[in-house]
Amino acid sequence: MPSFDDSEVVLVDENDRQVGVAGKLAAHQNGARLHRAFSVCLFNSKGEMLLQQRTMTKYHSKGKWSNTCCSHPTPSESIIEASHRRLREELGIDVPKLEDIFSFIYRVDVGDGLTEHEYDHVVFGRFDGLPKPNPEEVMDYKWMKSEDLRDDIKAHPDRYTGWLRIAIDRIIAEQRKSHY
Repeated sequence: MPSFDDSEVVLVDENDRQVGVAGKLAAHQNGARLHRAFSVCLFNSKGEMLLQQRTMTKYHSKGKWSNTCCSHPTPSESIIEASHRRLREELGIDVPKLEDIFSFIYRVDVGDGLTEHEYDHVVFGRFDGLPKPNPEEVMDYKWMKSEDLRDDIKAHPDRYTGWLRIAIDRIIAEQRKSHY
């Protein structure tokens, strides 16, 4: 059985207003309930994004490549606080400044009867160091130019998480507009 933390997630409406809480597993079952999430994208000074390959013990999207890290804030955390926490837990790193750049709602079947239905905040930051991946969370990592990533996603979509496939064009557009 894959490892699974059934902590509470924040249920939201289409305007990201909290409407309740649910266990993480329950929020992903039976077609899923819309809940708050975040996806961190860290860029180095060359403009490359840090990607992680999810471990085979994740409860969904096992072995797929994704953005730097992603998760759900607890009911008592802000998006930025949760982003810092998960960067430390998954990759052994933190950055001084993270910015909530844009949000989008998506729904993706992630297999095993689970669905991601998330109000996803995409958070950007800068990082030029070496991650120290937690082997229970991250199987591998690499740096990649966003345009090369988009091309590889188009050529090999099954290698990547559903949310990254959906968000990559907007990530590139926002990266171009910002200082990342």
